[in-house]
Amino acid sequence: MAQAKTAIPAVEGWFTVEGPEGEPQLLGDRCVTCGTYVFPPTAAFCPNPGCEGATFERVPLSRRGRVWSYTVNRYQPPPPYVPSEPFLPYGIAAVELDREKLVVLGQVAGDGEVPAALTVGTEVELVLDTLFEDDDNRYLVWKWSPA
Repeated sequence: MAQAKTAIPAVEGWFTVEGPEGEPQLLGDRCVTCGTYVFPPTAAFCPNPGCEGATFERVPLSRRGRVWSYTVNRYQPPPPYVPSEPFLPYGIAAVELDREKLVVLGQVAGDGEVPAALTVGTEVELVLDTLFEDDDNRYLVWKWSPA
């Protein structure tokens, strides 16, 4: 019998596979001076032009938000993208997170085209999907799925 593969984030430190409530969560930084959120969590200075803060705390971000914009990517991205054969178009959504009011990009769950139910303002939630696999692991990414 084949051994189950370990599911791990494709990008370490950007999301959890299982948060405190058993659900995946994006991880961001929050400026301790003004409270501005940053994603991905690689802040060196606060992006708020009215703040001179440079100290951040790592925080879980909202799992839900509303579609701010969306499109379909019909061209294969350059490396380090892991291509499928043949290349299949996929949806991308810019989602404004509920609490943080921060816009985060991500693929739309599903194959190919953006679901007909997805429009600007649609409520979506964070889900995980396999980006690629090797002999030992499944490498996961986050995607947006209509809630």
